[in-house]
Amino acid sequence: AVSKTAMEAMLPALGELYGNPSSLHQKGREANFALMDARETVAKCLGAEAREVYFTGCGTEADNWAITEGARMGAEQGKKHIISDAIEHHAVLHTLKKLEKQGFEVTYLPVHENGLVRLEELKAAIREDTCLVTIMYVNNEIGTIQPIREIGALCREKGVLFHTDAVQAVGHIPVDVAKDNIDMLSLSGHKFHAPKGVGALYCRKGIPIQPFIQGGGQERGKRAGTEALPSIMAMAAAFSSSLVTVIFLLVILRFGRHTGRRLCAHPQFPRPWTPYHNRS
Repeated sequence: AVSKTAMEAMLPALGELYGNPSSLHQKGREANFALMDARETVAKCLGAEAREVYFTGCGTEADNWAITEGARMGAEQGKKHIISDAIEHHAVLHTLKKLEKQGFEVTYLPVHENGLVRLEELKAAIREDTCLVTIMYVNNEIGTIQPIREIGALCREKGVLFHTDAVQAVGHIPVDVAKDNIDMLSLSGHKFHAPKGVGALYCRKGIPIQPFIQGGGQERGKRAGTEALPSIMAMAAAFSSSLVTVIFLLVILRFGRHTGRRLCAHPQFPRPWTPYHNRS
């Protein structure tokens, strides 16, 4: 269900912040400030910069955008080989099948009894013409957590773009795009109790992605369409709240209930999202 935190976060955008964030009038500027605040919140939760976060309609859109752009950039350099694995979500697999029909070659790595991709097999699969590796962070059926940080480091060493479908990971385990060596990451709000129909794409600064949807200049000219501010604000709040809960549980597990609670009461311990309309 949508969390109470997310529902509370939506309310200002359904009332006093109902303006179009792209409009220049007062109501539009107020809505844009709220949009910027939500972007900053999502970015901080990912260990990213705000300018690296683009809001989408869902995780599937973010997957399609990242993979097709990774393929396009590779093709422009004469590289048309992509690596993935056999148990990706259909949002990834069907996009790859479409690219295969367009002349790309895709290597599907096997997963073993524990559901993991083996780094040595990935390393052996990377070629001179490999342009993209896309491996999901957490599997949506068996819950396997892939060695994303090591995969990202290998891709960075080889000069290959790395995308991860983190829809099942974000909001449930700590994700740091910088430490994990991630170039592009997809997420979806409803997986951590935000409304359905809102997601985001993280794209590391310096990667020249082009718009996936044509139209207006929203999302800094990269994703056309009026931003769904109520859902975006709800997603930012739900993400922040979920991450604080995850950190709290990890501290309790690491240090025990008594010491853990004392540590979590420290002023520097992360605090949940503050309702936008309650901020000074």
